[in-house]
Amino acid sequence: MADVAPRDLTTRLADTRARFESDIDTWVATADAEGNPYQIPLSFLWDGSVFVVSTPGSSPTARNLMANGRARLAFGHTRDVVLVEGSATSVGAEDLDPSLGEAFAAKTRFDPRELKTSYRYFMIRPHRIQAWREAPELVGRDLMRDGEWLG
Repeated sequence: MADVAPRDLTTRLADTRARFESDIDTWVATADAEGNPYQIPLSFLWDGSVFVVSTPGSSPTARNLMANGRARLAFGHTRDVVLVEGSATSVGAEDLDPSLGEAFAAKTRFDPRELKTSYRYFMIRPHRIQAWREAPELVGRDLMRDGEWLG
């Protein structure tokens, strides 16, 4: 792919939004208070402004997100990657908007509300989004800065 011309901003934005709609899973990276990293794949829903993920409330990911509210999401593979940095807020399954719970379950084919284990939902609001395909696209890889789309 290295000999392919870089995509323009409009195309990168469209490709990234399509990935958010079609992909089911993302890598979620968090860190604890000592800075120890933790990464896990989780199913997600993109509602157009936030990513919704769900994990047991006792998991390292949930504890880290509730403690510092910071997450990094990674989509794709190393030659076609999208990275998202964002802040997370937590909602218990019992307090989740039912329509959001239904949309999450429909997209991911997984409904934590039906489990005995206590799951939390996290709304991750992106602050920075980057996308690139190999080295020719490193320039212009920012698609969002400070929570604002660039295009």
